[in-house]
Amino acid sequence: MIKALYIFAVLIFCAGLLYQFAALKVFNFIVPKDSSSELIASGVAYAEDPQQRLDIYRPKDAGLKLPILLFVHGGSWKDGNRSDYEFAGRAFAARGYLTLVMSYRLLPKNRYPDFISDVALALTWAQNNAAEFGGDGRKIFAVGHSAGAYNISLAVLDQRYLTAADFDQQSLLGVASLAGPFDFLPLDSPITRATFGGVADLPSTQPINFARKDAPPFLLLHGTADTTVYPKNSRSLSKHLTEAGAKAELIEYSGVSHVGIMLAVAKPLRGNAPVLDDVDRFFKDILK
Repeated sequence: MIKALYIFAVLIFCAGLLYQFAALKVFNFIVPKDSSSELIASGVAYAEDPQQRLDIYRPKDAGLKLPILLFVHGGSWKDGNRSDYEFAGRAFAARGYLTLVMSYRLLPKNRYPDFISDVALALTWAQNNAAEFGGDGRKIFAVGHSAGAYNISLAVLDQRYLTAADFDQQSLLGVASLAGPFDFLPLDSPITRATFGGVADLPSTQPINFARKDAPPFLLLHGTADTTVYPKNSRSLSKHLTEAGAKAELIEYSGVSHVGIMLAVAKPLRGNAPVLDDVDRFFKDILK
């Protein structure tokens, strides 16, 4: 049953970009969720635009002052919605985090760097408001997949974004990236050319160029079979962070694809790659 579900999910995801996010909706609907967590608020505004919204999950019967985890979805900066990631929100919440799954402004209506600014705004909202839902605004983590991992990484490493959002950067304790693009100049695909082709200062779009010693710890996860965002991206950011004196841990999963690394967070598919365990272990070690 689990193997059949995984094959079904991969096939529908790989059917083409046109159908990819409809497939994710189906997957999110049918996949079993972690019963020890629950959705406690949906469509919470962190800014004024209708796309700037959060869904909030927490462990059942949990106390107060939970560490906060912000999850940012992928989608090539033009697709995706927080409502399709309940399986991820419930999974992280079941590990003891007040989990915020965010939507953000997308192409073509919005342009770079709006989606970067949205991560900074969501982090500031979490810092100032998550106590209402049982979170500790001094203990914040961030997780992103694909374009979402890029959004987090640039927002965190290029300090202009968090400064503009009035975020206390000491509260961000760690970042975990799932198959993020960090080093893709010259613009190497139709997606990156459509997203960043109009930017005059292209080096300013690359997270590797903002590696710094005082960055929060980074966990960089990537599948060796990823042909959408090549593993060299995570290797490069790990190298730049380490050379700058920051803490970076790189883990590569043999045979795991770009889609597979995200699906492995879902309850029935965790045997394909220990993504959830690795993220939780990395963050819990920081909390210790």
